Amino acid sequence: MNFPPISVVIPTYQREEALRATIADVLKQDYPNFEIIVVDQTKTHQPETQTYLEELANNGKIHWYRLDWASLPGARNYAVRRATGDIIYFIDDDVEMPVDCLKNHARNYMEKPEIGAVAGRVFDRMKLADSQREKPDEAYTIEYLPPQAMDPGIAWYYIDLVHTTKPQQVITARGCNMSFRREIFSKHGLYFDERFRGSAVREESDFCLRLRRTGYKIWYDPEAYLVHLGEETGGCHDISTRSLKYQLTFYHNHFLMGMKNLTIDQQLRLFYRLFDCHVLGRPPCHKSGSALKIITRAGFYSLGFFKALGTVIQSTWNKGQIYTKQDLVKE
Repeated sequence: MNFPPISVVIPTYQREEALRATIADVLKQDYPNFEIIVVDQTKTHQPETQTYLEELANNGKIHWYRLDWASLPGARNYAVRRATGDIIYFIDDDVEMPVDCLKNHARNYMEKPEIGAVAGRVFDRMKLADSQREKPDEAYTIEYLPPQAMDPGIAWYYIDLVHTTKPQQVITARGCNMSFRREIFSKHGLYFDERFRGSAVREESDFCLRLRRTGYKIWYDPEAYLVHLGEETGGCHDISTRSLKYQLTFYHNHFLMGMKNLTIDQQLRLFYRLFDCHVLGRPPCHKSGSALKIITRAGFYSLGFFKALGTVIQSTWNKGQIYTKQDLVKE
């Protein structure tokens, strides 16, 4: 078979052993034509990692780019401008991959020309542990996602790319296991929005919503799976999920995605579910219902809304692609 060339992109920040193991898994792929692009935003590596990356780069096994800023969407854009593959495949720097992962992604593009992106299944250790605690006596699986999972206003509370077992069309991919046709970037001019801050939650959802306007489909393939280890720090962001900065950027990014892509009705439904789940703590979030914590979360919710509104207003004269602009100036 004439497999298309693939560019495997690994953005990384403050990762050591997990990064080395991830690259090693990619190098073991049973695929005839691929390159590895490591976009490294770590200032100083441990000696073992530094030596490992230098040897691979010197031997032509990886393309290793070192940057002095940290932005996940910025790192993705940086790699796209340097990728040569017909398929551009993004993974995190803390994953474990079976040897046929690249083949399973590529097969979808070869069989279905209407597919512009492939969302792979993610065996997320944290989410699998949560489901096991909720249902300890049964293996929780989903065959087909409910219709709500294709509704942009509420999909984010129904889409599950961890437990779903059947191939199907989806509204978004997960950033640690997603691939795209190159022409999504080159022909249609799409890019990852660098205004998504912190851990950049929802940046891939924002991108996928815009991708769907091109007419291409996003296809979920459970056979194109990997394991996401879910390291607590690193990965293009150095931010604890309990930190004040994370909380603020979490709400900012959700509001920004909604304001950019959704109708007024869809926005209202998204913002309601965001408040109901993440502020009040109702299912599926299951957060503490103490009055103090609800008030605190409500404060971040409000601040996030106004921050996102400011971002949208500022974008009328500044598209926010600050890292891309720096890169293009250097070129």
